[in-house]
Amino acid sequence: MITIIPAIDIIGGKCVRLEQGDYNLKKTYGKNPADVAKKFEDNGIVRLHVVDLDGAINKHVTNWRSLEKIAGSTRLIIDFGGGIKEEKA
Repeated sequence: MITIIPAIDIIGGKCVRLEQGDYNLKKTYGKNPADVAKKFEDNGIVRLHVVDLDGAINKHVTNWRSLEKIAGSTRLIIDFGGGIKEEKA
């Protein structure tokens, strides 16, 4: 059995995709990451990977609010990355 784990990449609180990792070549897919996560959940997804791309550049978590909204509005198991540089974060 294969488990599909979609990802939501976040810049400025919006869902984006980078072309070949280039921050200058980004496409916005949704203004509300929690809405996108809910659509995944509604379609049977149980696990989600969320990447704080702002946090990755700033070297500290930046999009906590988006993560909190996703976690608070879904029952998804969430893997979170981007900007986590110490255990406290």
